[in-house]
Amino acid sequence: MEQTAIALLPLQGMEWMAAGILSYLQTVCGEIPCEILPVDLPRFATGDAKAVLQRSVRGKDVYILVDVGNYSQTYTIFDRENAMSPDDHFQNLVRTISAIGGKADRVNVIAPLLYSARQDRRVARESLDCAVALQHLETIGVANVMSFDLHDSRVQNATPFMGFDNLMPTYQTIKALCRSFDNLCFDEEHMVVVSPDFGGINRNFAYANELGIDLGMFYKRRNGKIVQDGKNPVELHKYIGPDVAGKDVLIIDDIIASGDSMLDSVRRIKEFGAERVFVGVTFGFFTGGIEKFDQAYAAGLLEAVFVTNASYRSPAVTAAPWYREVNLLKYISFYIYSVHTGSSVSTLLDPHVKIEELMQAYRQKKKGR
Repeated sequence: MEQTAIALLPLQGMEWMAAGILSYLQTVCGEIPCEILPVDLPRFATGDAKAVLQRSVRGKDVYILVDVGNYSQTYTIFDRENAMSPDDHFQNLVRTISAIGGKADRVNVIAPLLYSARQDRRVARESLDCAVALQHLETIGVANVMSFDLHDSRVQNATPFMGFDNLMPTYQTIKALCRSFDNLCFDEEHMVVVSPDFGGINRNFAYANELGIDLGMFYKRRNGKIVQDGKNPVELHKYIGPDVAGKDVLIIDDIIASGDSMLDSVRRIKEFGAERVFVGVTFGFFTGGIEKFDQAYAAGLLEAVFVTNASYRSPAVTAAPWYREVNLLKYISFYIYSVHTGSSVSTLLDPHVKIEELMQAYRQKKKGR
């Protein structure tokens, strides 16, 4: 019996990721056919667009790769070059699904950065963009959505009958940390994990628990009456937790946008006498540029920033001396293989055993030196 083929459909800016995933899939999939099917997304002079499939997807298990954070992609409208916004990328996703027209065996969406993930709840008279987008995808025939490090995983409740997997790069980040620095001591005497705010406490607890070290956090009180640059300014920034003096500190967050809040945490930690400060984030946008991070690194406040390749990073970011990449391509390829074959993804979602083995190998390597 012929196996259903896996078809990767990379949207604009995701061609490199599709190529990397395909190389892993060809190793693990055996006789299962795997291919990349190009999608054209031409625009008219007025800015309107359409999706055109170059080859048939009939009967294939389709995985559409989209990066809504890739602002390096542009299009021309009325002789002006526009950077693509998350809205543009999402609409291209919808166009591509429309072009498939129900002919594929199954349509899956690989969106490492979930569209409108930061607008996942209603606080005042606000739109619920993320929930609306997910419901739209379900309506037009998407079977599964995969994303990384959701702002709030409860947003998947908006589509309880559509498959949804929220993957965390915990193992990959720890692995990159170990490969970059061979003199780390993962114990309570030498290292502390610190959450930059209360909202990220569960994320940082996972790291502290896996590494067997203490956990601290920053408490931020914001002024809810004032909005500056789309957010409420911080009135109080207070550290709660174990002493960090003389210890290495690992700070984990989901996103670096402007980076001001993260750098404030780094400075405070160094004021408390921390030895080295490592930062790990899933998405590094650096919307205000990297100069502030360059200055923090030059001043010895910051040792390294670990950023996944789940979304676009500018050449300036990837060339920075403090930048360390966390590669997620193998992780995504194993996810695709598991979904395609109907295998459980529980081991991907809970990498405890792999982290334990990594820690043992790291400690043995240190002993052997």
